[in-house]
Amino acid sequence: MSWLQHPHSRRKVMAATVGLVAGATLPAMGATRAAAATTAQQEQFTNPVIWQDFADLEVIRVGDTYYYTGSTMHYSPGAPVLRSYDLVNWEFIGHSVPVLDFGDAYDLKGGRAYVGGIWASSMRYRPSDETFYWLGQIGFQRSYVYSATDAAGPWTRHAEIGSIYYDAGLLFDDDGTPYVAYGANEIHVAQLSPDMRTEVRSEHVLTKPAEFGLMEGSRFYKINGNYYIFVTRPADGTAGQYIWKSTSGPFGPYEMREVLWDLSRPIPGGGVPHQGALVDTPNGDWYYMGFIDAYPGGRVPALAPVTWNAEGWPELQLVDGAWGETYPYPVTPHPLPPMTGADTFQGTALAPYWEWNHNPDTAAFTVDNGLTLRTATVTDDLYNARNTLTRRIQGPASTATVVLDFSGMADGDRAGLAMLRDSSAWIGVTRQDGVSRLVMFDGLTMDARWNTTGTGTEQARADLPASGSRVWLRAAADISPGPGRQATFSYSTDGTTFTPLGPAFTMTNAWEFFLGYRFAVFNHATQALGGEVLVERFEVSTP
Repeated sequence: MSWLQHPHSRRKVMAATVGLVAGATLPAMGATRAAAATTAQQEQFTNPVIWQDFADLEVIRVGDTYYYTGSTMHYSPGAPVLRSYDLVNWEFIGHSVPVLDFGDAYDLKGGRAYVGGIWASSMRYRPSDETFYWLGQIGFQRSYVYSATDAAGPWTRHAEIGSIYYDAGLLFDDDGTPYVAYGANEIHVAQLSPDMRTEVRSEHVLTKPAEFGLMEGSRFYKINGNYYIFVTRPADGTAGQYIWKSTSGPFGPYEMREVLWDLSRPIPGGGVPHQGALVDTPNGDWYYMGFIDAYPGGRVPALAPVTWNAEGWPELQLVDGAWGETYPYPVTPHPLPPMTGADTFQGTALAPYWEWNHNPDTAAFTVDNGLTLRTATVTDDLYNARNTLTRRIQGPASTATVVLDFSGMADGDRAGLAMLRDSSAWIGVTRQDGVSRLVMFDGLTMDARWNTTGTGTEQARADLPASGSRVWLRAAADISPGPGRQATFSYSTDGTTFTPLGPAFTMTNAWEFFLGYRFAVFNHATQALGGEVLVERFEVSTP
């Protein structure tokens, strides 16, 4: 689901161990078996498998390791790469697009790129050259290919292609030939050159049925010699998933079957799981990972087993006629550290779960036993301020706590912790006439074209002690799906006793911004550059 819908690393794996590439096999046709009934698999997982915002997803398997990519829009770096060994527990390892170098707007210079950038892209591994590839189009102008020999990076730009591969699904055939399924409503297949740098041919292969409002989100597979294009019918109160099969090659002809339509939801208040990817396990079982519209938190992934009938069509395994809230683990559970916790910014680089709002000014921040944020923009509009650093909110509810040393602030500076989206609020420190004060602002808003319509109104303030330069800022957010969800702000001067500041902030659960709310730490000037703050610690915790 994207713009047109609504206006330990394992380095080199031989081809025989790669799952869900050309030549993948199914369980014996006619079998309707569920996931292998090993003792370990009797342990249940609960959907969503990640309660964070990771939309437009693709999941692949390389050996016994799974990789996940998703949309990041205007956040930089883009196209996150997550890793798992059981399809349930995931960890951040990097990004496929290191910087959004697609124009000045991505640097907040002469424009802005909100809801642009990275969405509905594709990541695959090609055994013949032992390389991971990411492919996506930017701004309806051209498509880009990035590559890496290790999914954790480093990733580099491999090629630019003049064609616009909207909602791309990449496939490598048995001989390594690259194909891309793409488009909305009218789906095309392009063959790329072996070096992934040019288009060899492109053909229209199928048209959406008349009763569909929209069809997009292509994923492309070759299984048992058949070619499959897996597409979504996006949410319009309901949602569906469909698959097209060709027995005659990648250019068709194709016939269609429904995989799901308007199922009951595995999260109360959330949407129907849709879009996403098919993936197999090393023992030959199959799963579908789709995402759930779960605003104000965004779009979160859910997992369900799939079997295949005798005619080679996938069938989603339901629980009482619904996408299950729980299922047995696909393979032996492999726990990983939680995607929450504290960061004290050790070393000289940010952890891979951090993403900036647009590209950062790299000269205006330093990571070294804390994060130093020097002012990079003079503005009274947080949406125009560079070097706002974001972290996804953990659902259904979580709290962010930031420890901030504000001794380096200059007059006119604003620094703090925000609930960031197209309707935003924040708690922080302002400095004026040499005096630092605690404040809470809300009323930061954008219109439907992502232009600022409100730069915020101060709702509360509090004095800081005359001595000391450290403050703890806290935002607690309920992002369970539905309207009226709230975030509250508080502060502490000792790290133990927290005092509420300002009214509760009611978050919007409208889908149009696509991305969910994020916690964000910022420091910007309203008068002149030169000030700085030190972020000593940033922690995301759950109740």
